[in-house]
Amino acid sequence: MNGVTRREQLRAATDLDIRRHARELLVREGQEAVTLRAIARELGITAPALYRYYDSREDLLNRLSEDICDDLSAELNETMCGIEDDHLSKVFAVCRGFRSWALTHPREFTLAFATPGGNGSGHTGADARKSDSTATPEKPATHSDELSSVFLGVVGPLMAEGPDNPQPPRIPEELRAGLTNSQRELTAACETHGIEMPPEALSLEAVYMMLRWWARLYGQVALEVFEKFPFDVSHADRLFESMLEELGREAGLYR
Repeated sequence: MNGVTRREQLRAATDLDIRRHARELLVREGQEAVTLRAIARELGITAPALYRYYDSREDLLNRLSEDICDDLSAELNETMCGIEDDHLSKVFAVCRGFRSWALTHPREFTLAFATPGGNGSGHTGADARKSDSTATPEKPATHSDELSSVFLGVVGPLMAEGPDNPQPPRIPEELRAGLTNSQRELTAACETHGIEMPPEALSLEAVYMMLRWWARLYGQVALEVFEKFPFDVSHADRLFESMLEELGREAGLYR
């Protein structure tokens, strides 16, 4: 016997069904359409029954965001399959894969990477039972969980592999304290995920370079997804490639 009861199997199947319907609503109608009441209608059950599975709308959106990030991480790893042992090609494949995914999945990108509060927001507890259709931020914006779940497993090994002769960037003094904290968090996350990282791969300079890389990668992708370029860009793909080339040179990835 595997120790899983029939009741537990039914609960797991219902939970999966809830998340499947929630994601379909997200993709079809947008984040505001994802309410416990709407999902209950889709499943043909009462809204209070869903509170046996999720405490609130925010709780469900958090879980949905985790699912999205897991799928994205798997897709990014898939993009590297078949790529020869070329560090630069692997890094660029991940960046291009992230952009392609975001442009193809704008509403999922918005929930996981562009929602104040990290994974969406909503009411909790008794207030959630009164109304699950309004969203109220309850915590500062943070995407650390999403970024670690998506990129650590993909980018971590690439950081460990590293370029042959990286060019250490000059770090502004004002950023050193914050980068030191991020360095500790990344080190702990790598240990948690079982990723062996040589000390130089997580040096302060490496963390700073990763921050700059993410800021520019995310910046262009978000501008494209939300169509917020301040002027007409007829060849955003070429702009993206130019940005990758500049970052590759800055990081010493070109031999």
